[in-house]
Amino acid sequence: MSEKKLSAVEVKISRRMAYILRHSPESAGVAMDEHGWVDTDALMKTLCSQGYSVDSECLDRMVYCNGKKRFIYNDDKTKIRACHGHTVKVDVELKAARPPKFLYHGTVGENADAIAADGLLPMKRLYVHLSADVETARQVAGRRKTAVGYVIYRVRAEDMMKDGHTFWPVENGIWLVKAVPPHYLDIL
Repeated sequence: MSEKKLSAVEVKISRRMAYILRHSPESAGVAMDEHGWVDTDALMKTLCSQGYSVDSECLDRMVYCNGKKRFIYNDDKTKIRACHGHTVKVDVELKAARPPKFLYHGTVGENADAIAADGLLPMKRLYVHLSADVETARQVAGRRKTAVGYVIYRVRAEDMMKDGHTFWPVENGIWLVKAVPPHYLDIL
């Protein structure tokens, strides 16, 4: 399936799926296993009961055509999960890898003082999300429409790894880490 932009309706479906699969499966009445997987048919039924028109082709578009690559199927497409961004405790079976020399994090300017003091923390999520390139970090920082200004941090990932920090790449070019102490950060 070729990658294309999702329609406005599909974006709404994708956001609802992200909420269910990352944060609140119980609010939608779907069972999630310890690895974050939910039954594909159960998710479709739940979304349909909430007024969304969802079939297997729609789910395929959410998985394969979403540029953010938020979701993944298991091998036989009977289960689906979010790739990252969970606030519910799950083990998405990440495999550690050597990061590039630098990774990037974009955030709103109002967070700069807290980050200078404490570094990057996962907040309500399980991990800090880092981008492989500056442009993606800018896009992440700019998505909060109420924010005035943003800050892009360069993370000295190679130095962190040498000091014992573990990094996990995920499907969409995002890297996860438990936290980033402030002395590994440079403002761009």
